[in-house]
Amino acid sequence: MNLIATFIEKADQYGARPAIIDSRGASISFADLARRSGALAEAWHRAGLTPGDRVLLAMPVGIDLYAAIAALWRLGATIVFPEPALGLPGLRHAVEMTKPKALLTSGFYGAIRWLVPDLWFVPLHLSIDAATPGNRVASLPPEHPALISFTSGTTGKPKAIVRSHDFLSAQDAALDPLFTPQHEDTVDLVAFPVFVLANLARGTTSVLANWRLRDPTSAKPDAILRLIEKHRITRALVPPSIAEILATLPRVPLQTVMTGGGPVFPDLLRRLQSVLPAGSDIVSVYGSTEAEPIAWQSARDITATQWRAMETGAGLLAGRPITAIDLRLIDDEILVTGDHVNKGYLGGQGDSDNKLPHEGRIWHRTGDAGHLDAEGNLWLRGRLTGKAGNHYPFEIETPARQWPGVRRAALVALDQKSILAIEGDETHLTTWQSAAATLGITEVIVTPKIPLDRRHQSKIDLPALRAYLRRKS
Repeated sequence: MNLIATFIEKADQYGARPAIIDSRGASISFADLARRSGALAEAWHRAGLTPGDRVLLAMPVGIDLYAAIAALWRLGATIVFPEPALGLPGLRHAVEMTKPKALLTSGFYGAIRWLVPDLWFVPLHLSIDAATPGNRVASLPPEHPALISFTSGTTGKPKAIVRSHDFLSAQDAALDPLFTPQHEDTVDLVAFPVFVLANLARGTTSVLANWRLRDPTSAKPDAILRLIEKHRITRALVPPSIAEILATLPRVPLQTVMTGGGPVFPDLLRRLQSVLPAGSDIVSVYGSTEAEPIAWQSARDITATQWRAMETGAGLLAGRPITAIDLRLIDDEILVTGDHVNKGYLGGQGDSDNKLPHEGRIWHRTGDAGHLDAEGNLWLRGRLTGKAGNHYPFEIETPARQWPGVRRAALVALDQKSILAIEGDETHLTTWQSAAATLGITEVIVTPKIPLDRRHQSKIDLPALRAYLRRKS
């Protein structure tokens, strides 16, 4: 059963239960969301949309977006999502790569069609308004393309990933142990738009973020706490940058914090544990755009030995690889394959760099270094391209974050030197230099701010940091 069929089934089952609550407090029930998607599908069918047509969506994350997704999947259309972190260049790239038949915009994205000449020639412009009821659901083969999204482009030109309905079902099955609610009254704060779809397939209420997803720095601790209390949120699905903000609060009344999309360091786990109620948990999820999830780790299951290993240079504990994925290590790199792992990019662009035929199967190269311990746990060492001398980033950055006064640390290879850049209280520099020397790093440079990725503000932007260090030297 594909996701749209599962959602319609859950809509019948849960009826008046809120499906989505937006950042302003507006909500829609499962039943009403199903009815609205049916009406939109009917209107767009009459406008000429047919199965397989590509539709580019440029909309704010809100109720309209998910009604549109459900409507398009009812029709068997293929949704095109530009990478929002890349702005207008990302939109132009999406149009060039996918040649959509239709465009749907709303909210502040409404003016985009006039700003991007590439969109002037898209044949069909859809409206988010519809009045005629409908309940059509196209009969589609499992391999029918459901959506096209893009990598963030942080390591090169953004690559287009095509996901079929069968692929999305396999991904949903892989996520099931994480997302199946433990309690009937589970309410999620969701900062990853794709995970709302997982909740719609499970009858779980999703509360949307009350900050700009493209700018995690816009999140305010007190506003997040009020949102949690107002809607009785029990679980937060947030990137590490938002988990950092939660950790600054005196208390956070959540049962679970699930975080990923960037490294989750042990110092963050410790700080979160200190503000969450007794018995709550923090789950760190490891995956990539092409393979989500790969592994996860519950903080309450981390042993004293594993805590110590992380804090002394072993890397980051990611947990056991999930049963739905096969994992190999080749020259330190983590490679994965499975039903929910992308096997190739649209037009083959990027396949030669990121896909590897091995043992008769196509494997995805994550670009991450790792190792497996004797118990089968995966440990992350950092990006292969981040290696400096004999060290991978997390082997140095993780211990450095335990030192006094350190806010953030980054290992950088620059002109054949291994440099540890630290953002923090410079009065501790002598202590940092001494501690770094014990790890084999002889040069420590203090920087006012270590640059982070545009998407989640959770990963080090190494090219920008290298450029800064070159200017400083």
